[in-house]
Order: sequence, then structure tokens, then C-alpha cells
Amino acid sequence: MAIQPVDLRQIDERAANIYEGIIVVAKKARKINDDNKIEFNALISTIPTTGNEDESEDIINPAQLKIALEFEKREKPQIQALGELLDGKIEYRYKEK
Repeated sequence: MAIQPVDLRQIDERAANIYEGIIVVAKKARKINDDNKIEFNALISTIPTTGNEDESEDIINPAQLKIALEFEKREKPQIQALGELLDGKIEYRYKEK
């Protein structure tokens, strides 16, 4: 996976300033990550466990491994959030006092 440079002027065009744009992307990335965790835990909880719950043994569960690999292949939350900001899919506003 190669590192893709981001032109900061693109972020500056989508937000009031570059710092606000980065804060918006960070908050959206946290939201995406939280949603991914909830989805992952829901999928993992549906997998039946073996009767042997010995912590000293490492048992490889193929169904659990398949789910974990699927989540690893997904785009990282910060990249996904940045893409949404640059595509104009994120709208934000200031909190009123």
C-alpha cells in the first residue's frame, strides 16, 4: 500500500481553514472506526466457540480469521474520511452557544 500525498489546498477549499478541515476529518474517522468496531464485534459474536476455553492454547478459528482478514482489507478510516471530505460528502457546522 503506497502512501498518497494530499494537497492541503484541497482540504482548505472544503473547510474554513486547514485546521478545521483536519479536525472534521479526524472526528469523521473516529466515527467510522467506532462503527467498524461495532460491526466487527457483532460478526464475531455470531461465531460459535469451541467448548475448550483454555487461554493457554492458541486455537485458530477459520471463520474468525476470515472476518478479521475482511476488515483488514478495508480502507483505513482516516483515508475514508479524507476522501469523503474531498468529495464534499461531509457537512459540518459550529456548535451554538
